[in-house]
Amino acid sequence: MEDLYVKPGNQERGWNDPPQFSYGLQTAQGGPKRNLLNKRVPPPQLQGSQSPVPGGAPPPKVLSTPPLNPLAPPPCAVVTPPLPCPAPTQHADSPSAQSECEPNVDDIIGVLGWALTACRESVKKQVCDDVERRLKIFEEVWRAGKLSLPVKKRMSSLAEEMKSRNWERADEIHRALIVDYVNEVSQWMVGVKRLIAETRNLSADKLDQIQSPVHSSEACPE
Repeated sequence: MEDLYVKPGNQERGWNDPPQFSYGLQTAQGGPKRNLLNKRVPPPQLQGSQSPVPGGAPPPKVLSTPPLNPLAPPPCAVVTPPLPCPAPTQHADSPSAQSECEPNVDDIIGVLGWALTACRESVKKQVCDDVERRLKIFEEVWRAGKLSLPVKKRMSSLAEEMKSRNWERADEIHRALIVDYVNEVSQWMVGVKRLIAETRNLSADKLDQIQSPVHSSEACPE
């Protein structure tokens, strides 16, 4: 193979003389191909266009991300419906609550009148008249709408305790009314207090002689 590239001529060359190559013979046969290493490759464009890469290699892939829209909602956003508003609760002092569970004043006056009638035979007339006057004030302020619902409920409970002859319990309710609602009960609660004290001193036989009052409705819970 090497002899093809040596020119004919002087064959008596020294052992260290370099061979003489034939330029014409190399160009005729095409000669060995060499890769050109001084050729510049242009960089790929940003718009996706790619320049050919020497050597037959596939062009590199350029990954481009679409521009984000700042006004667009997130892709996985979940919109939750608004919570329903809770239904308004009905207060005990509202007019509808009072109309649903308001004691009957006639029942309370009936019990207090029963106790006053039982006291008239053994208690001084002056004391009974003062108690009667204060009971009338109590009835008037009730019917005029000047008493709150808690006061009405407690007076109904007080009347029930007097009817059942639970004097200690009736006295406790009267003291609680004076402490908690002094502005509402100060004009007439003194008469109720005196009525409880005088009635509890009467004998059971004396109370049995007076017809016991009957409530037409049950007392509302406090």
